[in-house]
Amino acid sequence: MRVLFTLLALCSLGMLLWAPLLRLAFVRRRALDWWIAGAGFVFVCVLLPILGRDEPNVEAHGIDYVLIPLLLLVLAGACVYYLVADVRHYARLTGKDAAFPQPVPGYGYVTTVPMPTPPYGQPQTYPPHAQQQPYPLPLTRCPQPEDARPAPQHPAPPQRINQVRAELDELSDYLRKEEGR
Repeated sequence: MRVLFTLLALCSLGMLLWAPLLRLAFVRRRALDWWIAGAGFVFVCVLLPILGRDEPNVEAHGIDYVLIPLLLLVLAGACVYYLVADVRHYARLTGKDAAFPQPVPGYGYVTTVPMPTPPYGQPQTYPPHAQQQPYPLPLTRCPQPEDARPAPQHPAPPQRINQVRAELDELSDYLRKEEGR
């Protein structure tokens, strides 16, 4: 869409320079963009009768030497403004622009954690917990009943590994016996 609207303004030699500005106003919904689009439209509407006057003498006047470069300058400014504002708008929406910090999420929202990019040629992998983390909740103590029992203690990781290995050995022995039947 950016290319289409920029080409529309350029190929019309500035007569439709307001079209990308109008699209930007619809997308961003900001008052400043509406005013700029309106100013571009009025500029073209005022400029057309002056530059398109029909006179028997086809020679260019001094005003033409001012208005045509002004039109080209405004056309370039409109295209640059449209492209920069549109890219920044969609960068904010997708969160890919570090120059514009995102608003801090409120209570209970999920926030994304920026991850460094790996060197060229290496796959980009993330641990599952690093892609999205819940927003930290305030720490509060819950009242404990008097007869509350402590949570069961899990064995240390090496003990757990040995326990799982033993269970897998028992399972493989059982499966071998079942295959032999």
